[in-house]
Amino acid sequence: MAEHHDTAPAELGAPMDYKEHENTYNLFLTLSKWGVIFCVALLAAMAFGFFAGGFFSATILFIVICVAAWFLV
Repeated sequence: MAEHHDTAPAELGAPMDYKEHENTYNLFLTLSKWGVIFCVALLAAMAFGFFAGGFFSATILFIVICVAAWFLV
């Protein structure tokens, strides 16, 4: 049997799935946070690799920054 779903907009009283909304928002915040951390770590590693070291040292720095962020955030 087909399920009955309200087709009315939420403003008119259709039920909303608040738990799913909160889960989606938390996922968005988590992905945004880690995206920013990844970009900052990548830029710092690229600058370090250009000015002070090379590819290997920049890769190590990138990994260190990401691991430090994992424990601090």
